[in-house]
Amino acid sequence: MNQKFRIALFLLLALNISFSQDKVDVLLTVNDEPVKTSEFLRVYNKNLDLVKDESQKDIDGYLKLFIEYQLKLQEAKRLKLNEEEKYQREFSNYKKQLTKNYLSENKVTDALVEEAYERSKQDINASHILVRLDESATDTLNAYNQVLELRERVLNEGFDAVKAQEHNGTTIFLEDLGYFSAFKMVYDFENAAYNTPVGEISMPFRTQFGYHVVNVKDKRSSRGTITAAHIMVALQQKDSTLNPEQRINEIYKKIEQGESFEALAKQFSDDKSSARNGGKLSPFKSGQLSSTIFEDVAFGLDADGDISKPFKSNFGWHIVKRIELEPIASFDELKPQFESRVQRDSRSKLINKAMIEELKTRYEISYDPNAKAYFDSILNNNFFKGSWELPKDFDESKFVFAINTQPLTYKEFGNHLLAAQRLYLGKNTPLSDVLEKEYNSFFEKSLLNYRENNLELESEEFAGIIQEYRDGLLLFDLMEKEVWNKAAKDSVGLQNYYQANKGNYKWKERVDVLIASSADKLIANDVLSMMNKGVSREEINKTLNSGTKQNILFTAGIYSADDPKFPSNFVVHKGPKLYEYNEAFHVINVKEIVPEKIKSLEEAKGNVINDYQQELEAAWLAQLYDRFDVKVNKKELKRIKKQIKNQ
Repeated sequence: MNQKFRIALFLLLALNISFSQDKVDVLLTVNDEPVKTSEFLRVYNKNLDLVKDESQKDIDGYLKLFIEYQLKLQEAKRLKLNEEEKYQREFSNYKKQLTKNYLSENKVTDALVEEAYERSKQDINASHILVRLDESATDTLNAYNQVLELRERVLNEGFDAVKAQEHNGTTIFLEDLGYFSAFKMVYDFENAAYNTPVGEISMPFRTQFGYHVVNVKDKRSSRGTITAAHIMVALQQKDSTLNPEQRINEIYKKIEQGESFEALAKQFSDDKSSARNGGKLSPFKSGQLSSTIFEDVAFGLDADGDISKPFKSNFGWHIVKRIELEPIASFDELKPQFESRVQRDSRSKLINKAMIEELKTRYEISYDPNAKAYFDSILNNNFFKGSWELPKDFDESKFVFAINTQPLTYKEFGNHLLAAQRLYLGKNTPLSDVLEKEYNSFFEKSLLNYRENNLELESEEFAGIIQEYRDGLLLFDLMEKEVWNKAAKDSVGLQNYYQANKGNYKWKERVDVLIASSADKLIANDVLSMMNKGVSREEINKTLNSGTKQNILFTAGIYSADDPKFPSNFVVHKGPKLYEYNEAFHVINVKEIVPEKIKSLEEAKGNVINDYQQELEAAWLAQLYDRFDVKVNKKELKRIKKQIKNQ
């Protein structure tokens, strides 16, 4: 089994282990740490269908891999990888994200989801003006007046004229946004756009970027989801004689002559991921692709089966065929997807606010009524210089408030204020406003931290997933340290391994070919006859593609004999031969046979590193078996085998 796939599999397996506090029998101990039977069985049963290697479906074989997984975890702990800063940071970030998903009060409201769904049924074409403003700024009158003045100028002079004079890309932006829908903009901007009538410019509104006005030019119903196919000729070609624009027009001629779009895509499209499927792409919506022109052409086709003329994008030349256009799906179908997007969107601020209110009712919170007044008395203007300090007689042990039995002290809030100074450098904000804002910030942060820190005690499912991720992350770091990086960086060991095994790394037999393709067998036979007589590619092209007819297309290059470009019955021998495949006829002229040969280390490096990793891991695992004592409960194992056999 491929080594990186093997480790990826066990990361997957780890993420399916369910936490349980049931008092069940122990299947094995590793370094005197027990592993419960239920843990092993849940992993085995839940992942049985995913395992393709029959040896792993055998209990003994599967148990061996499971034990090796446990050995690696013990080694990671011995090396204290769980104490490393990188590990702690990544685990903390994951835990914070997972915590949000396990807060019942953090689920999106039906109103937000329904609003997003309704908006997704409509596209808006708009431009906007933005005067940049720091998110924490409180003195905003100048920015407001500036954007208001620009709005008036646009109304009187026109958007393009004002843009030419005022847009600087730093503090002032005048931009055409094109069409967009729900989730494409921050929520405040989206609100303004959807609430502004077509042909009007909104009054100024603020987002985290500054003050905007939005000019709504058009609103249209969503274009839905389209399934399309395309033929692409890339701008960069291996064949230096191939002109991409000329080639796409030659292909288009063949389509006009009645040849199959799908067959031509299989033969000539440079988008290999879609070519094998006749050029078919995954369904997409307006605004989803990185090419606006591609979307516009695809959605601009009138009916299923319509085919576009050739056009150019940043990726190459295309011909698009519309397969199916579906309107936006129903609310019930899209609701789970929309809930997830709302949680990641700037709408989450509204959800977080609701979450705070819910937690305030869930926990017992007590407040020091004198705390705010005390901190108000010790704040001074040095705060805006970054030089404010806590007084020498500061009583750090008092609590500002307490959540259940956990006090949040003056010291903690004082440190919060000290850290917040950098956000207010050079500003002129009333100190009472600063205190109120930072008190609320500290309170919300403390409340969320308390929930996060205690969630493992409140939710068994959450605790289980956290433990699983903790172990999986440790295992990844361990493998990277002990196997993957060693194999990649050990140049001497890699060279020695290559020399001992280089017979395993060979170039397959390859062929230097010229391929002539036609939908007409008679024309293909003419090509075969001409090639046998030594007629050049240029002369064949001139003879058979005269006038408006595109009867033949050429492809040249060096390919493996088993390349999918060739038919299954392709015979490697010099000279031309006619084949029928992909709904067309192809004359393959083998100009030279490049024989099988051993790859150099550089050419085979990826495979050599992978194989060397497997050798290193095998030796390393043997050391782990020696280092840690593994004891299997034979009686319990026998019971498991019987249980699985009877399933």
